Amino acid sequence: MNENITKRNSLLAQKVIKGLESRNMSGYYAETKEDALKIALELIPKGSSVTMGGAMSAHEIGLVEALKGPDYNFIDRDKATDKRAAMLAAYDADFFLSSANAMTEDGIMINVDGNANRVSAIAQGPKKVIFIVGMNKITKDVDSAMKRARNVAAPINAQRFGLSTPCTATGSCMDCKSPDTICCQILITRYSKHKDRIHVILVNDNLGF
Repeated sequence: MNENITKRNSLLAQKVIKGLESRNMSGYYAETKEDALKIALELIPKGSSVTMGGAMSAHEIGLVEALKGPDYNFIDRDKATDKRAAMLAAYDADFFLSSANAMTEDGIMINVDGNANRVSAIAQGPKKVIFIVGMNKITKDVDSAMKRARNVAAPINAQRFGLSTPCTATGSCMDCKSPDTICCQILITRYSKHKDRIHVILVNDNLGF
């Protein structure tokens, strides 16, 4: 990545991390995907049960592949014959992996969900939640974060899932009530009631959508 962008990201990440700490969450900064993977694996002890929502960023840093090895109990809902059971197992997992659709400079995260399995697990259930967040998802404030989640992340996800929503055709949010909408629940994570539960790894890269 360009040296000037890396310098900017490093400085901005420190601001975000301070914001997270003020909200009872832990933040880390990784200059590369490899560094992000190392930090994540240091946070997850061997033998832990781990599952996830739809987090492309976790795939992109190689974390999902690493956790599918024999040292971890990875609950893979994509391969489960009973997907509902796999989703419910997430609430009792040691670790839940996620990303954020958008995040503010002072550490607030926005997530939009269709089935609510992801946002509900972030809010309650798993012992710990690890977010992998590319610096491309950092926005100035909650209003701009919400706009990014609805107008950038949601249309791209709707398109990649082949859903029949207005944003699939237009590329931007139409505030629809389509049966295929993935904007059913919106979670704003502004504080963690439980210290050491939420960990956010910021990555000096463009990850996810």
